[in-house]
Amino acid sequence: MTRVYLEIGPKKVFACSLEWPGWCRVAKGEEAALDLLMEYVPRYRVVAERAGLAFDPGDPEVVARVPGDRTTDFGAPHAICDLDHEPVARAEAERQVRVLRAAWELFDEVVAASPEELRKGPRGGGRDTSKVYAHVLEAERSYARKLGVRHGPYQSRADRDTMRAELAEVLSRPWNPGGDLPWPPRYAARRLVWHVVDHLWEIEDRRQ
Repeated sequence: MTRVYLEIGPKKVFACSLEWPGWCRVAKGEEAALDLLMEYVPRYRVVAERAGLAFDPGDPEVVARVPGDRTTDFGAPHAICDLDHEPVARAEAERQVRVLRAAWELFDEVVAASPEELRKGPRGGGRDTSKVYAHVLEAERSYARKLGVRHGPYQSRADRDTMRAELAEVLSRPWNPGGDLPWPPRYAARRLVWHVVDHLWEIEDRRQ
């Protein structure tokens, strides 16, 4: 079994794993979200194995339901559940960072191996590869501020790597409730990894 919580928006539902950061899928309805989450087991396994972790999650067990909002319906896991405020031991923190680093590596590899022009949506929309990449990096800068890591716009790849190293260092620390961080680290790791792999998979799907 793998512990999952459901973020229930007005129109859509996110199913998110508590143990595996970034393994989240959204659909219309609880069962559809859970089914889609399990459909993505093979794709998430690539991330887990790159992190050096065995990934055999078993069936999902819903342990919490939290209210979502328009951001949920837009397609981002926005709600912080009570379980995210539980203490994070060093082993869990370091494991989350391994998954985050794996997601970064795979995303960079997919971007490098993909054409600039990606298949457009049915209405002709959708970013091309360089714009997806830039969007992910800019979102990371925004997310990092929720953990007290602040950087200006990147001038080089070294700037990006410096910020990512600081993010990884913050997330690798043990954590107890309290303090003044807007995001608890467990949620932050989930949101960071989810955003990277969601766009990684988008590029993979749209370059075919």
